[in-house]
This record gives sequence, structure tokens and C-alpha cells, in this order.
Amino acid sequence: MAVKDNFSHNSQNYAQFRPSYPDEVFTFLETILNGRKQAWDCATGNGQVAVKLADLFDEVQATDLSENQLKNAVLNPKIHYSQQVAEQTNFPEVSFDCVTVGQAIHWFDFEKFYPEVKRVLKPNGVFVVLGYGNIRTDNEAIQKWIERLYFEVLQDYWDPERKYIDEKYQTIPFPFEEISCPEFQIRNSWNREQLLGYLNTWSAVKHYTDKNQANPIEAMLNELPPFDFIQITFPILIRTGRNT
Repeated sequence: MAVKDNFSHNSQNYAQFRPSYPDEVFTFLETILNGRKQAWDCATGNGQVAVKLADLFDEVQATDLSENQLKNAVLNPKIHYSQQVAEQTNFPEVSFDCVTVGQAIHWFDFEKFYPEVKRVLKPNGVFVVLGYGNIRTDNEAIQKWIERLYFEVLQDYWDPERKYIDEKYQTIPFPFEEISCPEFQIRNSWNREQLLGYLNTWSAVKHYTDKNQANPIEAMLNELPPFDFIQITFPILIRTGRNT
């Protein structure tokens, strides 16, 4: 399977508008760790997970295949960024107490990635898959507008891998001793700029724009109800397991 890079083109918007995971997720993660020396955040993007891991670990290795994403990543003295693909890294064997992947595992070649995780993860080290599902708002009219964009306008422009998010990461291979997780949500209050900024980070929007030379969101703007702020939520997708 070819390595996909759908996000280098829009890395600044990705860093600005993609939602962050709440602190409760990392408070839970702290309770299942066997060690806190070093973590690897794979497909780190703008480093939003890596910077949270820096509060838990002495050192964080954060990798991404996109140079542009890394240029926009959060700087922290505990985080060491490097441009590497998920399935083959230069890390020594048995290096990490924890390996995390945020909103990216659906792009990976599972048959190559999981052996790499098991190679670099310590015995009883923790593997964590994070993601978030489809956005929900407290405004019915705006929600219908978003769903029309997602399910109708962009229907034929989503990558096949998107199904793993729609299936809440429950259908991905997971060759680890699974740990039960609580349910979490991302909650926030967004204005119009934040909502549109987030929607423009969707990979399907890029695919549509590339094919049709027109942004589908801009074509629908006159149908978006006016608002100052809306309450938004994302269900967090999380699976954790031990390397046995």
C-alpha cells in the first residue's frame, strides 16, 4: 500500500483548526503506564499529542512523514521531531514505554506498522490509538448543513480508509492485550471561522477541490445559517493495549 500524505498542503490550517484531545485522556493514560522514560508519538502532525505526552515522559520522539507538518509543530524541549514513515523507523529495539497514534492509524499499512510497534515497544509497554469521530453541534440547521457536506457533496471524495473512523476504530486490527477505556469527548465553543477552518482540513475537501478546481465549502456558504458561536463535540475514539 502506497504511503498517503493528505495533509502537507494544509499544515498551517491543520495546526490551527484541528481539535485537541482533553486532559482527561492523558490522566487516564497515566494510570495504565508501566514506565515514563520515553514515548513515541507516531504521525504527530502538529504535535498536539506529543506536547501532552511531554508532561508524562522524560522524552518524546515525534515522527511524521510530512516535512510541512513538522515545520508547524509545537516546540518543546522534551520533544524530538523527525521525518519518518510509520512503518519503518530508525529507533532501537525495545525503546519505548508508550507508542501513540492520533487520528492517523487508518492511513497505515497495518501488516508493516504493527511489527514496527512491537519491535520498539518495551515488554508490557502501552500502545494507544486515538482519534475522533464526526463533529456534532447544538444547532440543528448547522448540523444538517455539515451532514449534507459530509454525506452528499463529498460522498465520492473520501478515501476508503475513512471507513475505519466511521466504524469508530473498532474494525482495525489490534494485536495487543486490550485495556478497557472510559468514554471521552472533545467539547468546545466555535465561531464561524473556527468551524469553516476545521472543515477545510478534511482530506475529501482537498480531493474535491483538486478534481473540480472549486472549493465545495465556498459553494455552500450561502446556505450556512448565520451564528456567533456554537457548541461542538467530537466523540473520542480510543483503543489501548499492552505489548505482551
